[in-house]
Amino acid sequence: MKPDLQQKFTALFNQPATRSFFAPGRVNLIGEHIDYNGGLVLPCSITFGTNLLVAENKEGIFRFRSLDFEDQLDIPMQGAYTKKGKEWFNYPLGVMQQFLLHNKQLKGLDMLFKGDVPIGSGLSSSASIEIVTAFALNETYQSGFSKLELVQMCKKVENDFIGVNSGIMDQFAVAFGEKDKAIELNCDTLDYKIVDCKLQDYVLAIINTNKPRKLSESKYNERVEECQTALKDLQKELQIDNLCDIDTATFNKNEGLIENETVKKRARHVIEENDRVKEATHVLADGNLKRFGELLYASHASLKDLYEVTGKELDTIVEFCKTQETVAGARMTGAGFGGCAIALVKHDAYDDFAKKLTRYYTEKVGYEPAVYHSLIGDGVKEE
Repeated sequence: MKPDLQQKFTALFNQPATRSFFAPGRVNLIGEHIDYNGGLVLPCSITFGTNLLVAENKEGIFRFRSLDFEDQLDIPMQGAYTKKGKEWFNYPLGVMQQFLLHNKQLKGLDMLFKGDVPIGSGLSSSASIEIVTAFALNETYQSGFSKLELVQMCKKVENDFIGVNSGIMDQFAVAFGEKDKAIELNCDTLDYKIVDCKLQDYVLAIINTNKPRKLSESKYNERVEECQTALKDLQKELQIDNLCDIDTATFNKNEGLIENETVKKRARHVIEENDRVKEATHVLADGNLKRFGELLYASHASLKDLYEVTGKELDTIVEFCKTQETVAGARMTGAGFGGCAIALVKHDAYDDFAKKLTRYYTEKVGYEPAVYHSLIGDGVKEE
């Protein structure tokens, strides 16, 4: 347990924390806007994340405090909870609601959150908060849920309580991540395999556009609906449950079933991106980072031209990366509309890369990005 957080917990709640938990954020290496289309994604946990310190109280009150936000909530134990505005504490509140829906007994709890995942960056700060809360409640009250059940509950929080039609990838990666590994996850069946992700003499640079992205207010839900329309059109002739049930060759033969040209573009991105994930898993296993980098660039081009979720900020970052011999590949990661990009950068060139990119981006966009790099870290755990 971190001494500085314990000290702040004691000052806030007049008692020491009894347990400390951590859940990371995540980056998705490749496979974007696939998770709600039943396909494959390749995320990994990062070393940024959310700390949660807890201690039971005798008042039967849940006290939510964060060192990152001024908003706080004290709420008594009750049979059900509803979303309260747009404050951060809706994420842990939604998790508590899930435990109650599963008839689990909860008692009063003091909770202090501290995170270093940039909010609105596309690195899954919300999933990090949800999973760390669910894991902490499960351990504290011995509720007996498996890690997969916690992931599924947190997806319901995002969909039903918060109101965002996201898939299950974020929560899954935050819960199941492993150091120096990526996760190839089938978002339809939840089958997964751990993939070695040795970056050799490269590092994973994470570039935050610093353009905040309100996911539930973005065009994310619109893209989900467009994919559902494409699926219905294809189902006129094809026996499929998800867009990713077919490969690019099959789509090329049947794209005429989709009447709307924009919807057709969305479907093409999804199906071709799913094929890119399959290839990426193989080339990473072979240590072929050159080809992996090419797949990153191809993914970004598709997200820009077919799915139209990038924007000036993300495109500026990738344009710069293409001019650098020390960069193997780059692309936006997350839902887009701002947020972050990732790049594979030679380790010994990283500092120079960060300085040059910051200067280039600032000239083009008008404000600075945040450039940092992360190791691939562990999933949720008690500390």
